[in-house]
Amino acid sequence: MGVRSVVLFMFVTFSYAEQNGPIQTFVIPHSHMDVGWVYNIQESMHAYAENVYSSVTEELTRNKLRKFIAVEQEFFRLWWDAVATDKHRQQVRQLLKEGRLEFVIGGQVMQDEAVTDLDDDILQLTEGHGFLYETFGVRPRFSWHVDPFGASATTPVLFALAGFHGHIISRIDYDLKDDMQKKKKLQFVWRGSPSLREQQEIFTHTMDQFSYCTPSYLSFSNSSGFYWNGVALFPDPPKNGIYPNMSLPVTKETLRPYAETMVQNIQQRAAWFRTNHVLWPWGCDKQFYNSSMQFANMDPLVDYINQNSKEFGVTVQYATLSEYFQAVHQSNLTWEVRGSEDFLPYSTESFQAWTGFFTSRNVLKGVARKASSKLKAAETLFTRYRVTCPDGPVPKEDALQKLKALRWAVSEVQHHDGITGTESPKVADMYVEHLTQAMMGVDELLAALFILPQGFDAVGNFEASFIRELEQHIVVYNPLAWNTTAIINVTVTFPMATVFDDQGQPVPAQIQESAESNTTYDLFIVVELGGLQHRKYLVRFSKKPCEEGLGCGVTHQAWVVPFQRQNVSQGFKTGRKLLPVLNDCYTIMWDQETSLLHTITDRLAKRTMPMSQDFWEYRVNGNVSAGPISDNYVFSTDSSAVRAYKAVTLKIVPGKVLTEVRQYFYREETDQDHAFSLTTRVPQGFPGGGSLCHRLEQSYTAGPLAVNTEAVVRTRTGLRNDRTLFTDDNGYQMMKRPYRTFPNNTVARNFYPMVRTAYIEDDSSRLVLLSERAHGVSSQSPGELEVMLHRRLWNNQPWNLGYNLTLNDSSVVRPTLWMILGSLAATPSLYHKGALELQHRPVVVPIDRPQKAWRKREYGMGCPLQPVVLPDNLHLLTLSVPGWAYSTNHTLQLRHIETRDPGTTQPDYNRVLLRIMHLYEMGEDPVLSQPATINIKEVLQGIGEVRVVEERSLTGTWDLADLQRWKWNTSNTSKSQEKGGTRSNVGAGGDFNVTISPKEIRTFFVYFKVK
Repeated sequence: MGVRSVVLFMFVTFSYAEQNGPIQTFVIPHSHMDVGWVYNIQESMHAYAENVYSSVTEELTRNKLRKFIAVEQEFFRLWWDAVATDKHRQQVRQLLKEGRLEFVIGGQVMQDEAVTDLDDDILQLTEGHGFLYETFGVRPRFSWHVDPFGASATTPVLFALAGFHGHIISRIDYDLKDDMQKKKKLQFVWRGSPSLREQQEIFTHTMDQFSYCTPSYLSFSNSSGFYWNGVALFPDPPKNGIYPNMSLPVTKETLRPYAETMVQNIQQRAAWFRTNHVLWPWGCDKQFYNSSMQFANMDPLVDYINQNSKEFGVTVQYATLSEYFQAVHQSNLTWEVRGSEDFLPYSTESFQAWTGFFTSRNVLKGVARKASSKLKAAETLFTRYRVTCPDGPVPKEDALQKLKALRWAVSEVQHHDGITGTESPKVADMYVEHLTQAMMGVDELLAALFILPQGFDAVGNFEASFIRELEQHIVVYNPLAWNTTAIINVTVTFPMATVFDDQGQPVPAQIQESAESNTTYDLFIVVELGGLQHRKYLVRFSKKPCEEGLGCGVTHQAWVVPFQRQNVSQGFKTGRKLLPVLNDCYTIMWDQETSLLHTITDRLAKRTMPMSQDFWEYRVNGNVSAGPISDNYVFSTDSSAVRAYKAVTLKIVPGKVLTEVRQYFYREETDQDHAFSLTTRVPQGFPGGGSLCHRLEQSYTAGPLAVNTEAVVRTRTGLRNDRTLFTDDNGYQMMKRPYRTFPNNTVARNFYPMVRTAYIEDDSSRLVLLSERAHGVSSQSPGELEVMLHRRLWNNQPWNLGYNLTLNDSSVVRPTLWMILGSLAATPSLYHKGALELQHRPVVVPIDRPQKAWRKREYGMGCPLQPVVLPDNLHLLTLSVPGWAYSTNHTLQLRHIETRDPGTTQPDYNRVLLRIMHLYEMGEDPVLSQPATINIKEVLQGIGEVRVVEERSLTGTWDLADLQRWKWNTSNTSKSQEKGGTRSNVGAGGDFNVTISPKEIRTFFVYFKVK
């Protein structure tokens, strides 16, 4: 550095210090450890992750000034269980006591915020927090959400409910961050829920433009700066300890230049914040695997800056996140309040809208949500079993292990390079393998829970039978705490079947040729189930189709009616030859001359809506030299979508349970194989006042796509929505998305994530789509709602090629949407419950294979389960036996950890985790938005006799009475005060009543009377 540069540096430093006082810098050592992304878990553990925790533990022990924050729990737990020595474990416990090792977030992973579901966000956080509290007695108080691609308004609400004091985000729109930096508005108090407001507000710190990585540019070296251990090597660490791109060591010659570089960056960052406290992240992806090298170079640099603090106007200290937030909190400033707006979508520059990952790897997104749904069903069923049959034939230890395996797999895939679809193919395969294997174990558990406790064939008196037909038995379970009438689909190989319930009564059903195979049939069965209740059904098969009214019982045999294939190029006039399909809620018209949907009439509101649906594609660029590209993260297009087909075939299957309309779309007029399909199922025979009547189930197939195409299904309506869209944040709350115009890339920047729900509306009607997996959605033109179904991309960007992140996804995707059309007043009650009923459909478990009936079977269940039913505005979010061994008394838990009493490490099978959520926002519905009061003992009496109820924090580790959160001064408050600590009286003095207000999530530990 020349003399002029030194003088200028000293002038700037002195000027800042004189005006603002010395800057207190909190150096936060950390390692960002992706649970997946490019390398699978085993590869990452071997190459660097296990060395991070081993070397950090050793190096912090050597020097009392050193500190470190640990974030993702999956890698830490793997290290703790399989790698850490007894000495390491002792050192970790001591470092936690001294506050020099701090766990932040504490979940299994750093979850994505755009495409994850509320259930799974809470699950992965609970899994990590349970381990930390059981093992160390610690409870994280701060977040470090520095890498998810955008920030949801739901996340700060969940972190507040978990007891966090502060929240950190980083990836927000580049232009917004630039503006917030200039105006010193990177820190604020976030009230993520418009209903909960200040009740669950949280102080939020937005990382500046340098994000969570250390600025690496050095004017005096060609190597990156501050990364003295270099870059991790795969698959094996180098035996000589020499890694690529190791920073220039700190020596007598480099000490001053390093110090000036660091201080300049600190000064730059300080100018963007309101206090003199600077958070200086030291680390980045895959760092600190050689902590000795890291600290050996940083230690003298920290000492040198502090020795010259008057000259530099800066002090530097190793710190944990809690120390930084404590200093900011004690500044006692008044902070701006941010409402329930989120930071989605996210763009890094004008042509890089990170909206592609809302849809990337759609198959993985579907498997992840299917696993989550299966987990919920198994958790609730096992909880019932544990209470009613504590000594039953299903081993509780084996059951808990199967549940834990699926909890782990579902938690793992919520990583921000997991369910997002932004990982390499081998990592995507790893996620699917882990989910599939764990689901197989839970399938075994479900079958055991249905069969073993009662013995299916041991019920009733048996007599010889001469029935020749084959029979099969199935169990259908409702995992939701509402009574429900549903249509289930069982794939069979016989052309005819009759169905009987557990009382021997015939059940309405419909059988027809399958749309997916010419060798199987779809058997649709109408089931009626109480909340958390299962029933057994007998299916009796016939090898011959029956004639209507002769032995068919109440099963309707439906036949496929094909129509002539229509070519788009023929340019038919529309509306002349219409085919009506109607039920009590809708009259739907399909156009024979286009084979497309034409209109829908809402019979209750008496409004007819022009409507069509078809498939379009965005053709995108894959050559970086030709312009902006799309990849697994980014969607970029310079043109509108083009029609993806030239011919359509229509088939209708009229029925008495449902009418099915099948549409097949062909890329070319002469193609024999369709590129897309859309199957719409219209329920029949259900009253107009019920929810089932309103749901039009639509199943899609898309793919394989041509390379560098992104496929959407576009629904065009007569709604005057001004291109305004509404989508959900993680299935928790709806966000208004006005159409925005940008100088570049307007199409891509107007896509938003739909996790469960999206809708468009005008002054009188609303069109709602519900989804069982995440998609990107947009309203590109008035009255339009398009859903991105699939993406297949390849590009020649070296970075993408090097990491195999080009998303050349040749799969066929098969997502399902439910469509609802109705008035503004009628639809909330339909989509709130509907989204959950789509996600958690009745679970169908075959008990046996089709076989000859050699004896008469009685259908009574012996000890029928009583239903568990909540009011329509409350949802049973969680009912599980978590199995954690920790004491709910914090003092006692710390004592158990200190003494390491083996008797305190056994799973608690009698503690039930209960969460109940209010589905509605304040003012959304005149009746359903009111607070709801229930008696927990009465609600759960169908399971057993409730003895004790304790209210807890979201993840269960805090007694709500003990939970205190910092209060931050805002324009609405005048003093800094602690927040929380209001004692819950639920369960006290025999009072089990609880009132749940709009959007509240209340968490309890429930103990039943042991039988």
